[in-house]
Amino acid sequence: MKLADLHTLFLECNAVCTDTRKIKLNDLFFALKGDNFNGNSYADAAIKSGAKYAIIDEEQYNTSSQTILVNNVLKTLQELAAFHRNYLKTPIVALTGSNGKTTTKELINTVLSKKYKTTATIGNLNNHIGVPLTLLSMTEETEIGIVEMGANHLKEIEFLCTIAQPDYGYITNFGKAHLEGFGGVEGVIKGKSEMYNYLTTHNKTIFVNLNDNIQNKKTKETNRFTFGNTTDNTDVSIRFIDAQPFVTCQYNALEIKSQLIGDYNFNNIAAAITIGQFFKVDALDIKDAIENYIPTNNRSQIIQQATNKIILDAYNANPTSMHAALLNFEKQNGQKIAILGDMFELGDSASEEHQSIANLAQSLHIDQIILIGENFNRTTINTPKTVQFKSFNAFTEGFDIKTVEHATILIKGSRGMALERTLKLLP
Repeated sequence: MKLADLHTLFLECNAVCTDTRKIKLNDLFFALKGDNFNGNSYADAAIKSGAKYAIIDEEQYNTSSQTILVNNVLKTLQELAAFHRNYLKTPIVALTGSNGKTTTKELINTVLSKKYKTTATIGNLNNHIGVPLTLLSMTEETEIGIVEMGANHLKEIEFLCTIAQPDYGYITNFGKAHLEGFGGVEGVIKGKSEMYNYLTTHNKTIFVNLNDNIQNKKTKETNRFTFGNTTDNTDVSIRFIDAQPFVTCQYNALEIKSQLIGDYNFNNIAAAITIGQFFKVDALDIKDAIENYIPTNNRSQIIQQATNKIILDAYNANPTSMHAALLNFEKQNGQKIAILGDMFELGDSASEEHQSIANLAQSLHIDQIILIGENFNRTTINTPKTVQFKSFNAFTEGFDIKTVEHATILIKGSRGMALERTLKLLP
């Protein structure tokens, strides 16, 4: 079947789905394969559950007039997404970076939706499957699309850009994330910069934080729109005021009081303000959008539980984000307890990076430090305020967290550690 013909069938459907448990009437089912499943075997179930068509790539499952046989389901999904993107011609804002992608994406969406009908990446569905699904969720009503792109190796952002074909792009930062896949920090910079390369080659607009030296240097000869915590040579000036307890900044003589903790979130807020101004969103609407955005999904959430205030930042972690979170946490008042979980995908740097974070935590004015995970368990500790546990189960068995009261607690670790489970242990 030709791609244009498949797109015509797609337009007859209500949505794209890859999980039979979530099928709704008149969905288009893509039978993707994983390490432990073959989506082809679920095609019949998808149709019986209401799917209008099922895209498959194994002949033996082509048993219905509603099944469509292709050479490769994943490749077809990606090609259809690119075709649909060109069919709509909707302006696309793409973003990537080591830290803060999802928060920044949510802020941008919140700001732009004050003026436009937007469609944005749901959660962090930002990979070779998530980006196509985001594009295919856009309709003719979508005025601006906001696409988050994640990567853990070189050439991935480059590939995602060929699918989404962004008109605008922003890189949050270059940090110590996915070092194993990228081969070190220089690899991270090179990999994330693939977005710059695409935008520059196609003469598109790059949003640049001039306070980031790497961003500034790499985009000097590009079509860029800049911002910074300064009034010098920027298109948009946004002044940082403080982050106690939440980030407050000044823009267009307006004081904006966010509900985001940590001065590291200033740049995320500033990027959303800048993109809002670029797209001519009213300044008061920008202020309202930022001030009413409340973080969710274990990202910089503030939770009051009994007598304890919890900073739940357990969605993910890498050395850069962990370092920033600890420095911000030290500024909190009262008794402070840091519960830190292992950081994943660091490769040969894992031992060094975990020791560095352990050293930093122990050097700060934090009353108690709890390190959880195999990597943190191997670090050398030098203060009695630090305890180590090889696993989450060891932590639950060896530490009576129910005795913790009247404390501010930071919970941060990589997704695989699932440290949000700690909440159920607190009184």
